[in-house]
Amino acid sequence: MKKLVSLICILFALLMVASLPVGAASAYQTYTYSISGAPLYSPDAYTAEKSIDSTSMGLLSMVPTTATKEEQDLNNLSLKGASDMVVDKAGNVYIADTENNRIVCLDRYYRIRFIIKDFLNDQKIADFFSKPQGVFVTENRYEGNELRYKGRIFVCDTEASRIVTFNLDGSFDSIIEAPESDLFAEDAVYWPVAVAVDSYDRLYVVSSETSEGIIVMTDKGEFTSFIGAQQSVTSVWDQIWKRFQTAEQRQASSDVISYPYNNIDITEGGFIYATIYAEDLKDQMQAAITAKSITGVYAPCKLLNPSGNEIMRRNGFWPPAGEIDFQNMYDPSRTGVSRVIDVACGPENTWSIVDYNRNKIYTYDYDGNLLFAFGDSGSQLGNMSVIRAICYQGDNLLVLDGTTNQRVTVFKRTEYGDALILALHHQNVREYDKAIDDWKEILMRNSNYDAAYVGIGQAMFRSGKYEEALDYYRAAYDTVNYSVAYKEMRKEWMSKFFLLIPLAIGVVCVLIVKFMQHAGKINKAVAVSGKRGSFKDELYFVFHVMFHPIDGFWDLKHEKRGSVKAALVFMVLTVVALFYRSVGVGYVMNPQGGYSTIFMQILVVAVPVLLFAIANWCLTTLFEGEGKFRDIFVCIGYSLLPIVLTSVPVTLFSNFVVSEETDILNLIITLGFIWAGFLIFFGTMVTHDYTMGKNILTTGGTIIGMAFIMFLAILFTSLVMDMVSFATSIISEINYRL
Repeated sequence: MKKLVSLICILFALLMVASLPVGAASAYQTYTYSISGAPLYSPDAYTAEKSIDSTSMGLLSMVPTTATKEEQDLNNLSLKGASDMVVDKAGNVYIADTENNRIVCLDRYYRIRFIIKDFLNDQKIADFFSKPQGVFVTENRYEGNELRYKGRIFVCDTEASRIVTFNLDGSFDSIIEAPESDLFAEDAVYWPVAVAVDSYDRLYVVSSETSEGIIVMTDKGEFTSFIGAQQSVTSVWDQIWKRFQTAEQRQASSDVISYPYNNIDITEGGFIYATIYAEDLKDQMQAAITAKSITGVYAPCKLLNPSGNEIMRRNGFWPPAGEIDFQNMYDPSRTGVSRVIDVACGPENTWSIVDYNRNKIYTYDYDGNLLFAFGDSGSQLGNMSVIRAICYQGDNLLVLDGTTNQRVTVFKRTEYGDALILALHHQNVREYDKAIDDWKEILMRNSNYDAAYVGIGQAMFRSGKYEEALDYYRAAYDTVNYSVAYKEMRKEWMSKFFLLIPLAIGVVCVLIVKFMQHAGKINKAVAVSGKRGSFKDELYFVFHVMFHPIDGFWDLKHEKRGSVKAALVFMVLTVVALFYRSVGVGYVMNPQGGYSTIFMQILVVAVPVLLFAIANWCLTTLFEGEGKFRDIFVCIGYSLLPIVLTSVPVTLFSNFVVSEETDILNLIITLGFIWAGFLIFFGTMVTHDYTMGKNILTTGGTIIGMAFIMFLAILFTSLVMDMVSFATSIISEINYRL
């Protein structure tokens, strides 16, 4: 019996073990976005390793063991309202513990080193902080064994309107008072919330109440300039109203020209990442993201050079702005654009931003490609309640989280994350063969990772393998880099056939001129003969109509120079041209390879033509129009040829252009449709013998009539479907009863 019980217990234990997941489930999902905006899930680049609270840091161990909870709370030794965090090169962590009015310094193992709270200022008077919100650390710099620059701790003493500096051991150094300049408004408030310092001791200060941009000053407090002012929002009504204002009124209404930044970080090269968010800007930000804008206007994160010029590369599928899925049916607080509150510079020119609303972290490379995004709200290790700040500590990513019981969560980089950084490293040091191998290894782990295809393409491009690079850019739908590589291929091709290109252009131009002269002779001969021309002559007459619409449409109606059969030919040619444009357009203009069927193109051409002809005929019969339905249909058919003559060559040349040149082709297509529209307008005017004003009114009425006919058609179709459904139900019920 005991053996049987033991066997049952062993089997039960094995069953329980087998039911466990193979690996520990992550508290969040890591992902990127495709060119269409669909999330592409990927392996975790960082995993939560541990959470460091005030007890783990050793802050509470400073309280006597006999102290009561009330005494501990009175000493305020736990982190409370901490708002910023930085790491020095030795791995030491500095936290701006705002509500406790202190700076907490931890060693690389997250144990307490020292606390800066009370200090003697330069007047040897006891001093203290007033809600410090920002901290930055500079390193000692040596030349040989000689110390050339003394590292310091810069603290934004926010409500005291100053920056206080300390030596790296925590001893007081100096106070940098609020800068003074005529560029500040008379009622300006200086509340520094973030600071960054470059290698030339220039301070870049973000003031929460300063809307003119980032304040640049020396380490002595001497004001230098404002940089990176964010564009303000001006409605159309305000723009119109300003035209009627006096100079004084315009000056008064333009006092606020920008919005303040909320955080900042600086690269080793002295370039500044700055973040901004304003409720008044969220609609403009969302529109810019949706339009995939590559400009810095309304961007929530900017990269500025020391002169203040916006230099961020936005070459990814979507601009680097955090979340692009703005809808969340389960949590309305997570809708809209990301509220970016912090930015941190990472290894190999990567950088990360924090979405305050979603508790997510988004990491990009220098070109603006999204490498990965992760994070979520919750209490599980790796989830956050409220992210306050992030910073990098070597291979770790530290996240300052929480409101009351604040903690630092340590995220350790995974093998997948190491592979990403290694690929970027080899790419940055121009070891492209190694970079290709790295990116291919990443693709083996994550076949949906478009950034890997782009990385391989860039490595091959820089190695001079342009044709191979095109295949990888095409796989990632990267039209920008594809165009750059194709441009180099096109240069090589043009250098080989330099003499043939102008010769081919010249031959084509001569052939076009000769053909138009031939068509002109045929049209003139038919006009002189006074006889009705053949079907071929009716086809040739379209070229006279295109360039002489008034005379052409008059002869088309009164001299019977056209026919319904010829108009149908031109409609068929239009269908074929649009179908060719759908299936034959080049990759740059159609990266996802979408196309329409020939049946769809027939509907696209036939339905508008018939609707316009029917609506125009119905309307003009009531307003003394002289044209018959046949005349209107022939007029429209002969007006469609410009669409054919522009669509076919544009489709052909779209296979040889780069992205910068697509606007020219789109303009030509647009001009073709406008040309056809003008021909239809003047054709109906001549056909009905209307004045210009009367034809404008009837054309507008025709468009309204087309909408009305479509409404009736949809209504009739819906009624027929309901009747069929009702009849089907009756028949089914009768069959069931029988």
